[in-house]
Amino acid sequence: MSIEDTPVGRTLAAYAAAVNAKDVDAFAALYDDDVHIFDSWGQWQYSGIDEWRAMATGWFESLGDETVEVGFADLRSTIGDDVAFGHAAVTFTGISATGERQRAMTNRLSIGLQRKDGAWRVVHEHTSLPIDLESGSAIFSR
Repeated sequence: MSIEDTPVGRTLAAYAAAVNAKDVDAFAALYDDDVHIFDSWGQWQYSGIDEWRAMATGWFESLGDETVEVGFADLRSTIGDDVAFGHAAVTFTGISATGERQRAMTNRLSIGLQRKDGAWRVVHEHTSLPIDLESGSAIFSR
């Protein structure tokens, strides 16, 4: 089985598609109602799907005519009967309305999934950026 055919791989592919389409409903459907998120931007944590949905709504609306292409590298996962864990480098690339690449940044991502009622949902997600010790600034590329 390839990594793309695992619950983690399928979830991340659906994540990329939902972000690119700016589809809040498809994005939120990937997450458990009780999801706990440690995100890299602006807020210490998000608890529950309502907070995470509100974040996605604001993010997608802020893009205007731009879209975001999401790509994953170095994806690894461990799959059990009802739980799965994965980690990857995730690159977000802003694409203009005319198709030009505007900017890109790469985060580190870890996710935990749980199977409930036959469906895999993200129950925990953690993104991070390493910090340059001299400047105290986040490092946005590998």
